[in-house]
Parts: sequence; structure tokens; C-alpha cells
Amino acid sequence: MQASSKKEWFPQVAVFNVPQEAAMAFPHLQQPSFLLASLKADSVNKPFAQRCQDLAKVIEDFPAKELHAIFPWLVESIFGSLDGVLVGWNLRCLQGRVSPVEYSIAMEFLDPGGPMMKLVYKLQAEDYKFDFPVSYLPGPVKASIQERVLPDSPLYHNKVQFPPTGGLGLNLALNPFEYYMFFFALSLITQKPLPGTLHIRTSDCAYFILVDRYLSWFLPTEGSVLPALSSSPGGPNPSPAPRTPTMPFASYGLHHTSLLKRHISHQTSVNADPASHEIWRSETLLQVFVEMWLHHYSLEMYQKMQSPHAKESFTPTEEHVLVVRLLLKHLHAFSNSLKPEQVSPSTHSHATSPLEEFKRAAVPRFVQQKLYLFLQHCFGHWPLDASFRAVLEMWLSYLQPWRYAPEKQAQSSDCQARCVSERWAPFVQENLLMYTKLFVGFLSRALRTDLVSPKNALMVFRVAKVFAQPNLAEMIQKGEQLFLEPELVIPHRQHRLFTAPTFTGSFLSSWPPAVTDASFKVKSHVYSLEGQDCKYTPMFGPEVRTLVLRLAQLITQAKQTAKSISDQCGESTAGRPFLSWLGFCSTDTNGSYAANDLDEMGQDSVRKTDEYLEKALEYLCQMFRLSEAQLTQLTLALGTTQDENGKKQLPDCVVGEDGLILTPLGRYQIINGLRRFDIEYQGDSELQPIRSYEIASLVRVLFRLSSAINRRFAGPMAALCSRADFLGSFCRYHLTEPGLTDRHLLSPVARGCAARRPRGPRLSLRFLGSYRTLLSLLLAFFVASLFCIGPLPCALLLVLGYLLYAVAMTLLTERSKLHHL
Repeated sequence: MQASSKKEWFPQVAVFNVPQEAAMAFPHLQQPSFLLASLKADSVNKPFAQRCQDLAKVIEDFPAKELHAIFPWLVESIFGSLDGVLVGWNLRCLQGRVSPVEYSIAMEFLDPGGPMMKLVYKLQAEDYKFDFPVSYLPGPVKASIQERVLPDSPLYHNKVQFPPTGGLGLNLALNPFEYYMFFFALSLITQKPLPGTLHIRTSDCAYFILVDRYLSWFLPTEGSVLPALSSSPGGPNPSPAPRTPTMPFASYGLHHTSLLKRHISHQTSVNADPASHEIWRSETLLQVFVEMWLHHYSLEMYQKMQSPHAKESFTPTEEHVLVVRLLLKHLHAFSNSLKPEQVSPSTHSHATSPLEEFKRAAVPRFVQQKLYLFLQHCFGHWPLDASFRAVLEMWLSYLQPWRYAPEKQAQSSDCQARCVSERWAPFVQENLLMYTKLFVGFLSRALRTDLVSPKNALMVFRVAKVFAQPNLAEMIQKGEQLFLEPELVIPHRQHRLFTAPTFTGSFLSSWPPAVTDASFKVKSHVYSLEGQDCKYTPMFGPEVRTLVLRLAQLITQAKQTAKSISDQCGESTAGRPFLSWLGFCSTDTNGSYAANDLDEMGQDSVRKTDEYLEKALEYLCQMFRLSEAQLTQLTLALGTTQDENGKKQLPDCVVGEDGLILTPLGRYQIINGLRRFDIEYQGDSELQPIRSYEIASLVRVLFRLSSAINRRFAGPMAALCSRADFLGSFCRYHLTEPGLTDRHLLSPVARGCAARRPRGPRLSLRFLGSYRTLLSLLLAFFVASLFCIGPLPCALLLVLGYLLYAVAMTLLTERSKLHHL
């Protein structure tokens, strides 16, 4: 919707041509305070649609002198308060399919060409200023201003208002457009989601779509000027440019070395070109979004956060990351919409429009450093779960500007392996750390996640697929070679300091070798983001190659583990007894792998996991030139070959003096459920914890009874068990624990306890406290009653049957002992 359109947003009930007629129609609203009081009352008493219609009419009919008093209240009532207490219109949870009427009205009202923007531009024409508290700005900006240091961003220049004596705090004096955008951007962070809104899809919400509309409007990909602003009927045409611009609009200062110097030397300069007056809105929008969404970490804060005891000052949400990804995609499309003859700085002339210069400078000047620190924090502090996918896709979107280039549509018809064009080599080199340092960070995360999970396997596949694009690895290697190039190539360059990447072609054109210029740019990029004393780890060096080999090992192991889990789940489901469905059969909690996504998704999940990991391994081998022989050797070294039945492998460990000792790999395998030990109780069977299938009180009574019997008849039982005849064998079968001396004790503590505490013959009645035993007895008596057999004869038959069974088992036990001898 164009702002210059004559179509009214709401049908008018009455038309007022001049502000005086509006005042006559609303005699009780002649003073701004009355207007504000009336609107506040309407916000409580009137429905949402009526309130918006009244607001649109007030904005249309009243002059800026009266509207400026309601503007702060209206902005806060829409986006909520900065402290998060007032929710406002709750745009982050407003969806068209849930509340279509409210959604449509809100989107029309807040549209770039809607009533709210008309109010902003009407106030902008009168040069009104509104106070914004510094205390709600991002941490590094707030700390800098409170220390009386001007932030680097021109967004804050000439705006800091120091409080008078006894004042409460620092404020920024913002023009209406800045004030509106500050509130709009911060509402993503300050407004907490309401209960029950956690499962709302972010891309369907009004806030997300408004961000998309604002970006499309103020960062256009077609044309060299922004859409014209509308003027109010019967009122003065609003002037789009602020009276004291934050930056000169004629040029982005390719011949200057810093934004701060340009700002100081051009505080009040405004270019006569009308197109330059439009740039301040695009520039302000981008700076506000970047500052509010990304500038939560400084280089000093990032270095402090490397300590494991550091407390996080700000934790982004998944919704926050998705909105930032939308910003990055728009910025790539905006920057790549330059015409081919305008891409190279060498072709720059004074005839180039300010918007085209802004397209060239937007990403490296405003976004790169803050985005890098933001991604570094996310990679290091985001939970090791599937929600990291949002951060991953944001990172991959930034790494692939060619996906948003105009020629992308022409390439999409060829679905074969698309080669990354050489025209993107400068972008790769000037964003080298985005590719290399963050790739290493992702490797460290991948080595600590459960790759058996399809969601984690998909993330590894996505990263490997992006980095394996033809010619991309070569570009990254070329960038690393430029960075590692010795400084002695040009002696007079040694005294230069590497600063932020604000230098471009015209400043460096006096240095003849092209390769040296590119090398200097890469070094400037790295040192500006990591500091002069950074230690760079080459992506294709031996250290990272070792990490890639470990990841390849874990990928192979995860594929086998997923297959084992799938087989085990199939066997356990097929072999489950009927009574287990009734809850009578015990469940061995130690007999299965740790739960993960495979338990919920079944065979289809196994297929997806295997497919993702197979392709990821292929891409990694392609990138780092790993041979099939290397993979086979590493697989064997890891011990990932399957055993006889293809599952139940022990974790990686070594044999020590006290038994098995876990290696770091073994600990990783246990934590992620890749392997396990067969856990069994190895203490006194009479003292083991009461199980869920036992009656607790009955077990305790039976234990006391058996203990009393054992103390009373300990001597006779020992004498009977020491006999060498059949009676001795019969007593040993019932009164001693079978196989105690032959049990494989994995724990050295259990082995020591068993050696110190020899157990003699004893009677155990604990089996009578089991639900299963009691149910079996009841079933036996019930079946006997059907055949007219009384309880006493039935009990005698059960005893006789058991004696026969015991005699048979005694004979078999003695025969097996003789066979082993």
C-alpha cells in the first residue's frame, strides 16, 4: 500500500478540512490533556476495532501540536511498556488464523503506509523530540553512556540528555520515527510470552510479518529511492529528514576512516539531492534493529564470557533468533540488488545515489561485528538440544548471500551441484571468521550432542552440505592464506594498525599489489573482531582436521547405534509377554538404551537419521579430502564394529588395577546413550531395595522371619549343606546363592565387599512377598476349585510338585558341576 494513495484506511463518518473544525466537532477535546484522557478511557471501554477507527480519525484530523502529547502513550499502548508490565497489543501472539479481525485491523493500522506512520511523519515535520530512558538500552550501550563514553554507532550521537541536578537518569532525545522504532524493536525482547503461547509459530505472528513489511518498505530491492511519503489532507507536507541528521546522506564516506569522524565534521550537513532525504529512514531502521537485537555483547564482554563461571547478561530466545534471521535475509537481498556496474567500489562516482551507497555499506559497516559476537555467544551458551536449529539456520543464511542474489532464480533451474561464483570471494574473505571460527564452534557442539537423534543429525547434515558447495572451501582456504601471509611482503605496511573494516578500495588504492590489499582487508576483519592478540586456528589445519575425524567417527558410530536401537525396539515389542500389558511383569530399566527421538518416531526416524548422517559424512570427506581407507581405520580404532548380535557393546574403557576405567570417549558414549554397561545388583540379595512388584510390608515381615530362622538353625543348616550325598546337594540348592563365586563383578568395591563378607547357608522367604508369586498361587487355587479340589489338597499337590521340580534341578546342577570339573 503506497503512502501517497488517496484511499482512506477507514470509511470516514465526517470530514474535517481544518483542525479548527475538528476542535468544534470535539469541544471536550480542545486541550491535548483532554484528548489523551479521552483516548485512555476509550481504550478501556470500547472494542478494539472501534478504538483503532477512532485513532485513525484523530490522527487524520488533529494537528501535530495536539497529537504529540498522545504519541508516547499510544506507542506504549501498542508495543507494551519497556519494563514488560504492560503487554500492549501483544503482536507476538496475534495470528490471522486465530483472530482474523483483530489481526487485519492491527496490521492495517501499523502498516508502513498506515495511520500510525502518518502520525510519525506528521510529528516528524514539526521536529518534536521524545525522551527515551538509557536504562532500557542493550547492556554495552547502556554501560558506555553511563560512563560518559559515546557509543560507536551514530544512532546515539547528539541525542544523550544528561539529567539536571537531582535528575533520575540519562535519556535519549529521539525524533518520532526513532522513538517508534526503538519501542517496536525492543518489544521483541522486553515483552515476555504469555502462558499458553509457547507453541505459536513465529512466522505467522503479526510482529514477524510487520518486521518483514518494514524491511521490504525501507530496504527496497528495486529502485534507487524509497516510496514517497503521504501528506495529510488539508495539512502541511511532512518533511522526511530530521533537522540534525545523524549521518551525511550524500556519501557513506568511502574516503573517511570512521563514522565518528564523519559525524563530528558533518553534524548539520544535508545534501541537496531529494533522494538523500529518504536515506535517513532506511539507515535509522537498520541501526535500530541491529542495536536492539544484536548489540548485547561487546568484545570485552565476549572475552569475559569465556570463563565457565561467567554469568550471562542476556539470553536470546528462539523467536528472537528467527527475527534476526529475517533481518539478515532482507539485508542480503537489499545489498545484492545493486546493479552489476555498481557493485565494485572502483566504479563509484558522485552520481551514485545515496541508497546505492547504503546498499554497499549496510552489512560490513552496521551488522558484521555485532552479529559475530551474537553468534559466538549463541554457539557457546545455547542448550545442546534441537532448538539450536534456529541459530544454525540464521548463521547459514548469513554465510550464503548468493541465495538472495537476483541471479539465484536463474540458477535454481539447474539442480545439480551449483558452484559458488568467484564474485563472492571478497565477501567470504571479509567474513572469514564467520566461516572458520564458527565452524570450529559448531564442531565442538556436534561432538557433544547425540547424533542418533534425527534433529541433531539434520543439523550436522545442513552444515556439511552448505560448506561442501563447490568452490566455497577453496575460497575459505584462499582467505586463510591471505590472513597467514607474512607481514614482511611490504615493509612500509608494518607500522599500520589494523582497525575496523571501514577501509575500502579508495583508501587502499595507493597500495599497488592487489593480493596485498586483499590480505590487509582479511587481517583487518580478523583483528577487529578478535583483537590484535588473537590466536587464529586455520579451518583446514591439523587441529580442526582432528576434530573432523572425531566427528566422522561419531557419525559412523551413531549410524550403528541407531540400527541397534531399532533392532532392540523391534525385538522387545515382539517378545513382550501378554501379562506385561496388564502391568504384572517387571520392567528391566537397565535393559534398554536411553530414550531419544527414535523411541517416538520409530523406523522412519532411523531411516532419516541414517540418510542425514550418510550424506553429512560424504560432504565432510569431500571438504577435508578424507579417504575411505582413513574412515575404515578410524572406525576400527574406535571399536565400532558390531559384536556377535550387533548390539550391547560396552563403553570405551581400559583395564586398570581396580577394574575397568572409562575413557573420555566412554563417558561421552554413556552420557549420550550410545553405549551402556549391563547394570545388575551385586550386593546381598536379601538387602536389595524393595521393587515395585513387591509388597513392602510383607517383604519386611518375611525378612524378619527368615532372619530369626537363620539365627536359630544356622548350625544344622551348615551341617546339612556340608554333606556329600544327595541330601547335601538338595540343601545347598535351596540354602545357598547359586553362582555367587562365579559372578562377574565389575565394581572393585563390590568385589572387596564380597571377599570380606562370606555368606553361609540361609533360608530366604522374600519370594513370597512378590505380587507375581501371590497371583500365581491364587490362580492355582482358583483352577483347583474348578476341579472340586479343596485348598488343603491343592496346597499338598503344589508342595509335591515343587519337590519333584527341586529334585530334578538338584540332579541337573550336580551334573553340570561334574561336567565343568
